[in-house]
Amino acid sequence: MKIRELPAEVIQLLTNLNAPSRLVAHLTLVHDVAFEILEAFQKHWPNLVIDREAVLFGPSTHDIGKVLHPHELCGPGNRHEEDGPALLEKCGFSPDRSRFARTHGSWDHEPNLDLEDFVVALSDHAWKGSRNDKLESKVASIIATTLGLETWKVFLTLDNILVEIASRAEE
Repeated sequence: MKIRELPAEVIQLLTNLNAPSRLVAHLTLVHDVAFEILEAFQKHWPNLVIDREAVLFGPSTHDIGKVLHPHELCGPGNRHEEDGPALLEKCGFSPDRSRFARTHGSWDHEPNLDLEDFVVALSDHAWKGSRNDKLESKVASIIATTLGLETWKVFLTLDNILVEIASRAEE
């Protein structure tokens, strides 16, 4: 199984920040899963409009705040979510892109998020085979509403996509 590389700008960012290899590996895996999710969305819902570049940037930087809080690499904590967006902005990234460092963990209580925010959060769950019914239901609902489809049909398709991804989590 070949894992897709992070975008060049992110590789440079992680190098400049001297990011721990464990963080780089995690970001790479979550980015790869986001890529798979986007491919599946394109296959099943070709008319779905989604900012592919944003979705791929989000997972590749969502935990960047762990550079500042390395103890959160192996333990609990969400300070990285608070400090990650500012770190990205300091490094020259727009607030629109930097938000994923916050929203990947706050999707369930932050208003007015876009589908892209939820897909980034979904990727962060799915890479390890973890499932979150509330998050998956939210993604299915947004897709169904956007495309005028029945939510339960979208949810079944999304479930199949995530079952396939979860089946490879141990790899």
